[in-house]
Amino acid sequence: MDEEESQDDDEEPHWLIYPHLDGYFNGLKAVVPVANYTPEYPRKAQEQPPSPPAVPYAGLPTPKSYAPQPDYNSSAYTTQYHTVKTCYLDEAGKVPAPDVYAYDGVVQGQAEAAMGSYTVLGLRDDVCFDRFGRYGPYGLGYGLDDGGVGAGQDTEKAGSEAVWAATGKIDYARVDWGQAQDRCYAANKHRFVEYDEAGKAKAPTELQDSYRQEKEKLERIAVVIRSYVGFRWTQHAILNFRAMVSELALRSGGEYQVHFLLHVRDDETPIWADAETVQRLLDDNVPAEFHSMCTLWSESQMWLVYPGDFGSAVENPSNGNVRGVYRSAHLALQHFALTHPQYAHFWNWEMDMRWIGSYYELFDRLGAWARNQSREQLWERSSKYYIPAYHGSWDKFTALVRNETEAAGRRPIMGPVTFPGRQMIRSEERGHGFVPVSCARGSDMSLCGVGEEADLVTLNPLFDTEESGWVFAQDVTGYDHSFAPPPRRGAIVTASRLSRRLLQVMHEETWRLHHSMFSEMFPASMALHHGLKAVYAPHPVYLDRAWDLEAIDGAFNGGRDHTSGGQGSSFAMRNEHNHRGTSWYYNSEFAGLLWRRWLGYAQMDGRGTDGGHAEEGTLRGGRDEEEKATSTGRLCLRSMLVHPIKWELPSEKP
Repeated sequence: MDEEESQDDDEEPHWLIYPHLDGYFNGLKAVVPVANYTPEYPRKAQEQPPSPPAVPYAGLPTPKSYAPQPDYNSSAYTTQYHTVKTCYLDEAGKVPAPDVYAYDGVVQGQAEAAMGSYTVLGLRDDVCFDRFGRYGPYGLGYGLDDGGVGAGQDTEKAGSEAVWAATGKIDYARVDWGQAQDRCYAANKHRFVEYDEAGKAKAPTELQDSYRQEKEKLERIAVVIRSYVGFRWTQHAILNFRAMVSELALRSGGEYQVHFLLHVRDDETPIWADAETVQRLLDDNVPAEFHSMCTLWSESQMWLVYPGDFGSAVENPSNGNVRGVYRSAHLALQHFALTHPQYAHFWNWEMDMRWIGSYYELFDRLGAWARNQSREQLWERSSKYYIPAYHGSWDKFTALVRNETEAAGRRPIMGPVTFPGRQMIRSEERGHGFVPVSCARGSDMSLCGVGEEADLVTLNPLFDTEESGWVFAQDVTGYDHSFAPPPRRGAIVTASRLSRRLLQVMHEETWRLHHSMFSEMFPASMALHHGLKAVYAPHPVYLDRAWDLEAIDGAFNGGRDHTSGGQGSSFAMRNEHNHRGTSWYYNSEFAGLLWRRWLGYAQMDGRGTDGGHAEEGTLRGGRDEEEKATSTGRLCLRSMLVHPIKWELPSEKP
């Protein structure tokens, strides 16, 4: 969630002393096999910066179809799982969901991620994506008359026709994405665990033969995109969500289903009383192709679902209502989970996030990695940014966390935590907990929780909010004020995957105990209190400047005991400026600049003799520069998350 930024002083940020990195803006003509790749950054302190890469150019490379889903027709897959039926965009079953395209190799000289890791998460780092390979299959690069969106036709496009060679330019004018997902699930229903209205798995019936029972069934996952009345839909936003539905739902045979949770801000609008009003809201606020994916909600609804007195907050810096979307965005997701028992997990997603790459690869690999994590010191590992060039291998990082925890005299968190004034939820009163049998006393703790689905997967560290300086650290409501506030964890940016059982815990804590915390703190804190499995997934995050490696660790892991939380936290108001040059944080300036350059639009480069500032410097990139004979062409980037993306076309700039 976006928050107001504040700084304690007028001093220039320390990172202005570091030079900008140029390699991001090398293009397709500089793609080389990963074995021949030399990154511009990071490098150790004693190493000299490399010379500008000499790139032999023998013509544009050709992209190849990129499908990170399993080979559903392989014997290895069909032996373990049920048959996957192909899913189509159209009701007649003539147009299958398309492939995306990637280039083998990476661009010479581009920086590597400063934080996070492809290798650790199982993401490929030996391919790159240009704008046409990523979005051309969904309508980028051709006009409305042909069923595209019109965007991309005004950018450099040499060789872009390769992405339509197999399918032609698909006409999306009549696609209904909700119906396409429903048809896909209906064709593949036999693959999935079925749940009753309470969200409990149904037992196999006697009519199911032993062959079908022997094969493993999968749990389904909802991707819940948080939209709102008044959101300005753009051509690129449409492309992004077409890609999400196609890659996650249709290309997976229904493993995922994408929904829009549409916030109706006017509580007087009769969204439960009048179908014509609902249709008008959809017509005015959502492209027709996504209408059937929308669930409407309002804050007045949350007053009905969660009645009663919540008491006062320890602090309420936003002066918002405890049931309001800003302080309690999770309430609508909790209710959504209650009314959609067919899903085991729920990705909470925002409209201003983008992923360069296949969404299936991102979500599938994050889930698999989280599943394989041991609970042993998981909270401690998840409290730090992983900086590979500084920390070394993941094993070394894990050992470092263990040593730091011991040196600090802290007892690792294992299972539910106790604190003065703690109240039990019903399952705890009945003697049922959430810690698996693999964590039983006497077991090998390194295997504790391995193979257990994570209840919470976040995309920033799970930091201790106490004394962190984070503006909403004390936004805690409903607890007995005669005791100190309970222990808390937060994860900035609400994008995360939550399990059904975590959302059920949050729901009960809300309706029965009248507890609440700020949106970016409540899910993680409930997982902490009740012994649920929570993990920060260290996805690749890039920097726009060549920071010293020690400075990265000092800025982002400069909190208590070398973590991201407590005193010195990187999420303190006075420290959040450090995130401006990253590719993933709510106040990032680099994310939008890099994204728009990748889309093919000129941007102010932020360079200057005074260190450089956003929206200043020289206009760089765009069609004229990419088409120059001396240019390396349009950008080709490894898969990465970028946030926030507040505008894309130059004409959309606020």
